[in-house]
Amino acid sequence: MAKGKFPKGMGGGNNMNNMVKQMQKLQKQMEDMQGELDEKLVEATAGGGAIKAVVNGKKELVAIEIDESIVDADDIEMLQDLIIVSVNQAMQEAEDMQNKEMSKLTGGMNIPGLF
Repeated sequence: MAKGKFPKGMGGGNNMNNMVKQMQKLQKQMEDMQGELDEKLVEATAGGGAIKAVVNGKKELVAIEIDESIVDADDIEMLQDLIIVSVNQAMQEAEDMQNKEMSKLTGGMNIPGLF
């Protein structure tokens, strides 16, 4: 091997530049997608639809609806449990939505720290 020559794929500045550009492009796409996801809403219900929780892509609870027919002052614990179930389910759906959209950009590759 000639002095100063690297085997194919090693030390090539052009390949490194291309990889950096691709990573920058991926980062921009991910930022754009995160902005879009932040605006999307998911909803989940509990108690046969008696409780509905709505969560945005930032995983923030933005709305909760309670069917008046299930409000019973003598059974407030059931109401609290249903609220917890619906909020947790909506949060999980927001997480699933985010993971699904991000995996489109990464080709299903799990890159720690990206999302």
